This record gives sequence, C-alpha cells and structure tokens, in this order.
Amino acid sequence: MLSSVPCWAATTPSPGTGFSDRSILVGAEFTINPDTGVPSTTMGSDATIEDPYQYKPDTLCRSGGGGLGCQGLQCPPKTPGGGDGTPVIWKQAPKSITNPDWTDYRGITGPTCLYDPQPQNVLPAIAARILNDFRQQPINPGTLQAQPFPHTLKGGPTNFYTTTTEQTFQITILGQAVHLTATPTNYTYTFGDGTTLGPTPAAGYPIPQTQWLTTNTRTSHNYTQTGNYQATLTTTFTGTYSVNNGPPLPINGTLDLTTPPKTIRVWTTEKALVADTCQQNPNSWGCPGTEPK
Repeated sequence: MLSSVPCWAATTPSPGTGFSDRSILVGAEFTINPDTGVPSTTMGSDATIEDPYQYKPDTLCRSGGGGLGCQGLQCPPKTPGGGDGTPVIWKQAPKSITNPDWTDYRGITGPTCLYDPQPQNVLPAIAARILNDFRQQPINPGTLQAQPFPHTLKGGPTNFYTTTTEQTFQITILGQAVHLTATPTNYTYTFGDGTTLGPTPAAGYPIPQTQWLTTNTRTSHNYTQTGNYQATLTTTFTGTYSVNNGPPLPINGTLDLTTPPKTIRVWTTEKALVADTCQQNPNSWGCPGTEPK
C-alpha cells in the first residue's frame, strides 16, 4: 500500500519554489527533515509510480489562508553562527493545475522549520511575483504643489510641481531578504479644466514668489476661465529588486499613483479709478459686498 502522504525521490533539489515531476515510493514512509524540508523515506519496495501532486512551502505559516498560523513557532539556528530557520507549512496541489493559487490549498503538515533553502532556487519564483509585491508597498506618491495657491489668476501662469522622491523597502519573499527600490520616472498633470500635461519626465520645481505671475515653467498651466478646478498628479514608478544583497534586477512593470485632488481657485482682475477708499465709502467700486461694474 502507498503511504498516506507522498514523498520525493532522492534527487529532489532544495525546496523554495514548489515541486513537480516527482516520484512516489510504494510502501514508503517518511518524515519531513527539519533541516531541509525534504521528506526522508524508508524504502518498502523498489516499485514506483508517478506522484500526482506538486508541493510548496508556505512561508506565511498558514493553512488555507487562515488556519492555525505558526502558533508562536521559533526556529533558532541549529549550529553556532548558523541562520535562523523559516516557519513553514507544506502544501500540496494536483499536478494537473498549472500555477495554482496556493491560498486555496490547506497544508499537509503542521508548522515546521525550514533551514538552508538555497536562494538561487527561489529566484525564478521571486521574479514571477515581484511586480505584485512591488505594487503592494506603501509607496508615497508625494504631493502636488501649485504657485500661486490656493488662488491664481485667469490668463496668468500657475506653476505646478511635485515632491515625489525615490523610496526603498526591505521585505521578505519566500524566506529571502529582498531590497526594493521605487523610482519616480514620469508624471502626468491633470489640471481639472479638461487639459493635461504628460507623461513627462519633468517633476517641476518651485520658483520665487516674485516670479509667480510672470514666469512660465515646463510644468506651468494657464487657466482661461475663472472657477474652481480639481488638479491631480499621476506619478509612474519603476522598480528594481535585489535578493540577499545580490545585484539589482529590474522589475518588469510599473506602478501609477495619483495624488488626492487639489482645489485651484481661478480669479480674474479688473482695474478702475476710484475716488474713495473702502474705509471712506464702503459702497465704492471694488469694496467687499459691492456688485461688479
């Protein structure tokens, strides 16, 4: 009879990315080796049949996305100077399913410690999921700035710019230390009046107040009508990652983040000669509360 839990052939490499195309031993019994995560087996027969399952260590130490979790499992070094182990639960899925969603499968073991997984064996698995992990990071889109603000003049230049900067994150993927870098590369300005600028590599920059009404920058905009406008900025981030202090590798994909709307109030100016100040004649032209002429 077959063992109730499958085991790998002796040629199994170090775990880390899931397993497939293994053999199961007739009459074999096994326990998972806590140093490697690979089941050790006692031969009961020389006959073999194909194992219908593929396997993956769940480094979140969950079972089916919820379950019991790690239950406080600690994995201290086995030898002086050695590295800590990683708490895992081993999962299995039918081999007939390509790229299974492992959150749909429960573990076949309780929490156990996995030691010395070879980083090079998990690189393809990390590469396959790195874009999704990159997009889950709390990347700060920065803020959209305007000069003048909150009021600007119809027909005059309004200078826009952003404070977005490069950001780094330290995360763990499949038990490996991964360093992420998010770099802003392109910007799209939406001015709220139906016009946009970009994508452009120009992040803009602040200018002195004495130049606000006279200087057009690469990211300035001239509003042609009075009113209140909701301006936003969408920043496109590219990324790189490195595994266990390895060389930086590009992330194949980008992330777009949009700032909250900023209300720009566009006013107009008129000139007139008046005889009295508002203190002398509160009903004088241009004084608060008077009708425009």
